[in-house]
Amino acid sequence: MQYGAAAEQAWYMPAPAPAPMVESAVARVERLASESAVVVFSVSSCCMCHAVKRLFCGMGVHPTVHELDLDPRGRELERALARLVGYGGPATASPPVVPVVFIGGKLVGAMDRVMAAHINGSLVPLLKKAGALWL
Repeated sequence: MQYGAAAEQAWYMPAPAPAPMVESAVARVERLASESAVVVFSVSSCCMCHAVKRLFCGMGVHPTVHELDLDPRGRELERALARLVGYGGPATASPPVVPVVFIGGKLVGAMDRVMAAHINGSLVPLLKKAGALWL
C-alpha cells in the first residue's frame, strides 16, 4: 500500500505541542487538595502549621504538606486559600491564612476549625471516611 508524500511526511512530523494552560491558583489548590486523603497548606516557619502537622502525625495520619514559602507561586496560593476560607478583603486586618486543611478533598478550614473538630470528636470520623485513618 502506498501513501502519498504528505501522509508519509505527516507521520514523521511531531504534532505541535498544545499551548501550555496556566492553571488558576484556586484550581491548583483544589487539584492539590484532591490528590491525597489529608492535605495541609503550610508555611515552614509557622508554629500553628507545625502544631496541626504534629496533631495529625500523633494520630497516625501522615498528611501531604504543601509549604507555601517554598513554592514559587506560594503567595498566589495563599491569596486563593484566603478566599476559600473566607478571610476578609483588603480593608480588613485578616488573621494568618495558614494552616489550611483539606480532608477527603473537602475544605475543613484553618487551625481553629481543625482543633474544634478534634475537640468535639468529629475529626476522627472525617479521617476514617477519607481513608486516612484505619482504627
